[in-house]
Amino acid sequence: MPEKKIVLQNCQEVDPTDLTSFLNKNGFKALEKAQNEMSPEEVIEEVKASGLRGRGGAGFPCGLKWELARKSQGDEKFVICNADEGEPGTFKDRYILEHDPFSLIEGLAIASYAIGAEKAFIYLRGEYHFLFNLLESVIKQAKDKGFLDNLEIQICEGAGSYVCGEESALMNSIEGRRGEARYRPPFPPSKGLWGKPTIINNVETLMNIPRIILEGAKWFNAIGTQKSKGTKVFSVSGDVERPGVYELIMGSPLKELIDIVGAREVKMVQVGGASGHIIPKNMMDILLCYEGVLGSGAVTVFDETRDVIDIVHKDIAFLAEESCGKCTPCREGTHIMAEILERLSQGEGFREDIAALEDLSKAMMAASLCGLGQTAPVPVLDTLKYFRNDYELRIHQSEILRALKAQRLDISK
Repeated sequence: MPEKKIVLQNCQEVDPTDLTSFLNKNGFKALEKAQNEMSPEEVIEEVKASGLRGRGGAGFPCGLKWELARKSQGDEKFVICNADEGEPGTFKDRYILEHDPFSLIEGLAIASYAIGAEKAFIYLRGEYHFLFNLLESVIKQAKDKGFLDNLEIQICEGAGSYVCGEESALMNSIEGRRGEARYRPPFPPSKGLWGKPTIINNVETLMNIPRIILEGAKWFNAIGTQKSKGTKVFSVSGDVERPGVYELIMGSPLKELIDIVGAREVKMVQVGGASGHIIPKNMMDILLCYEGVLGSGAVTVFDETRDVIDIVHKDIAFLAEESCGKCTPCREGTHIMAEILERLSQGEGFREDIAALEDLSKAMMAASLCGLGQTAPVPVLDTLKYFRNDYELRIHQSEILRALKAQRLDISK
């Protein structure tokens, strides 16, 4: 099954600095259709009928989120584009922003029209500051041509916090507060930014909106699987010959993507970033969709030379560093888990460490406040399931070394 470009259709086809080149590719036709031929409710129904789900990882139905915000009472409503792409191994949103920022602005304008928002925000990852001037120029060009007469778009830059990719922490950041998760409910569509109804969609989600409005929900709904409609954009890196950004139909097998990027002697593949699932080489037929594995779109390939425990330790150490610290299960759990994995990776593990990792995982997944703590144990549990021998062998080696050390001490006495 070849690549199918919906989100990436204009990348490398338009000049990201020139509105005219975008207009020549039917640019802003979807916005004009939505505003001139459809009511806000009809736009929402079209998005609902398309089956589009959020591409940030959670997969919440996009149209339902819009409907909840539309029906919420409030004198002011907001739309936020989450461009805080902080997941390790993910760079697809950067590619989209660099090559087709006009489509993002069009999708953002349609979303704003649908829920009745007059102000929208692009929350830009701090490390993507080099894109700030480009986005400002794109917004100005669209504004000057009359496409954003009823909408103000403001760019807010993050400060490097991974947890601000989580929607409630992101809103705190925009409000000028510490970036940490909020207790929910209430949820953003009813009470979000500054207590007002708010929808938050990531870059890739909004990029699908213009095509859905132009081509129709039926067209989009026919692509993909029963529960996963459309395409998914993947950032592929690691032990591959052709790292890069690829767009496949939802439900494509992981093996297809691995073949496209030229991976050889695969040991395992991590799908979804630092807290993503780890898939062993004998499961490459698993489908890339919500029913299979998906996550944020980061795909990292590891060959046979890689050490499983070392990789997982680096994942958990990163998540421990990035935890906002608000809730105990995540704050303490990630650090304890990182300490255990460091001990294992250095050949100083104990038999009890495996049970401790499993118990910690259960507690964190059940009691953490946000997705960081809830999903942090995923790579640990996956490797314990598929690569348990690696853990047991490392512990066995540690026991032998301790026994030899103890024997030498006895002899020396």
